Amino acid sequence: MASKATSIKLFSFSTPQMRAFHLTWMAFFICFFAWFACAPLMPVIKGEFGLTPAQIANINIAAVAITIIVRLIIGPLCDRYGPRKTYTGLLLLGAIPVLGVAAAQTYESFLFFRLLIGAVGASFVITQYHTSVMFAPNVVGTANAAAAGWGNAGGGVVQSTMPMIMAAMVMLGVGETMGWRAALVVPGVLMLLMAFVYYRFTQDCPEGNYADLRAAGVGLEGGKKGGWASFRLAAANYRVWMLFVTYGACFGVEIFIHNIAATYYVDTFKLSLAQAGMAAGSFGLLALFARALGGWLSDKAALRGSLNSRVTLLFVLMLGEGIGLLFFAKADSVLFAVAAMLVFGLFTHMACGATYALVPFIDKRALGGVAGIIGAGGNVGAVAAGFLLKGTGNTQQTLWILGLLVAMSALCALAARFSESTVEEHAIAGAAA
Repeated sequence: MASKATSIKLFSFSTPQMRAFHLTWMAFFICFFAWFACAPLMPVIKGEFGLTPAQIANINIAAVAITIIVRLIIGPLCDRYGPRKTYTGLLLLGAIPVLGVAAAQTYESFLFFRLLIGAVGASFVITQYHTSVMFAPNVVGTANAAAAGWGNAGGGVVQSTMPMIMAAMVMLGVGETMGWRAALVVPGVLMLLMAFVYYRFTQDCPEGNYADLRAAGVGLEGGKKGGWASFRLAAANYRVWMLFVTYGACFGVEIFIHNIAATYYVDTFKLSLAQAGMAAGSFGLLALFARALGGWLSDKAALRGSLNSRVTLLFVLMLGEGIGLLFFAKADSVLFAVAAMLVFGLFTHMACGATYALVPFIDKRALGGVAGIIGAGGNVGAVAAGFLLKGTGNTQQTLWILGLLVAMSALCALAARFSESTVEEHAIAGAAA
C-alpha cells in the first residue's frame, strides 16, 4: 500500500504525492492571484466609483471577512469529500464572483462581489490539508510551507502584474474604465482551467481517493468520520486556538498589507500605480522562499531538538515580525519603508510557515478541522486590522498598533507547547518513519 512521502523530489511529477504538491501550490497561486487582483487597481477603481476612505475600508474588510466562515467549513469538507473534490468545487464556484466583479457598475455591487471573492482564500486550507496527508512527519513542515509559500507568491505577482495587464488593455485601444474590468477577467478564466487540471491529475491521499477507500472499508487517518465530527474535535483543543491567534497575527497582517500596500505607497509617497505595484509586490514575492524557509527551519529544529522546538521557533519569528512592523510604521521615506517592509515581511512569511509546520501534530484525528480553524484565524486577524484602520483613519498609526499586538501574540506560541508524553510519542513515531 502507498505511504506518505519521506522526501520532496522537487522536479518529479511521477508520484501522487509530488503531483499533489505541485498542483496544490499552483491552484493556490491562482486563487491568491484572483483574491487580490482588485487591490493594485484600487487607485483607479476608487476614482471611477468616487469611493470614500470609509468605503475603501469596507471593501478591504469584505475581501477577507467571508473567508473566515468558508475556512471553517472547508477543512471538515476535506475530511468528508477529500481535497480533490473540495478544491475543484471551490475553484469552479469561486470563479463566478471573480468574473462578476469585472461587471460591477456601482459601489454596492462591487462590494458584494468583493465579499464573495473572499471565499477563494479558503483554498489555503485545502493546500495545507493535501500536503499534510501526502508527506511524512520528517518533511511535512517543509512541504506545507513550500506549497503555501509559492501559492502566496500569487499575492506578490498580482501587485505588479495586474497594472501591466490593464496597461496592455489600454494600449490595445480599450478605455481605462474597460481596461481594469478586462484585466479582472484573466484570473477568473485561470481558475476555471485549474479546476479541470486539479480534478484530473490529483488524488486525495497516497492510497487513492476517499470515496473509493471508504467503499473498500479502508480507515482514514484524518477525520475518520469527516465533516463536523472533525470540527468539534479540533475546536475542543486549546492549542488550536493559540495557533488561531498566532496565525491571525502573521497571515492576517500579510493579507492586510496586500490589501493596503499599493494605495499606501501612492497616497503616502506619491508613487505611480506601476511603482506602487512593484513596491507592494516585493512583499508578496518573499513568499517564494520565506514561508518555505520557516517550515524547513521548523523541521530542522524538531530533528535537532523536539516537537517543542517548533514552538520556540514560532515564538522568535512572531517577535521579530512585531518589531519589524514597528519600524515599518515609522518609515518617513520610500526607501526606508520598502526596506522595513521586506524585513518584517520576511519574519511574517516565515512565521506563517512555522505555524502550519505545527498543524499536522495537533490532532491527527481531525486534521481538516485543525487546519480550517487555524486558517480562519488568519482572516480574523485581517478583518480586525481592517476595522482598526477604519477606526483610526491613519495607516501608519494602524501599523504601529499592529506591531505591538503581533509582539504580544508571540506569547500564544509559547502557550501551545506540548506535554512531555506527546513530545516522546512524536519522537518515537519520527524514529520509526
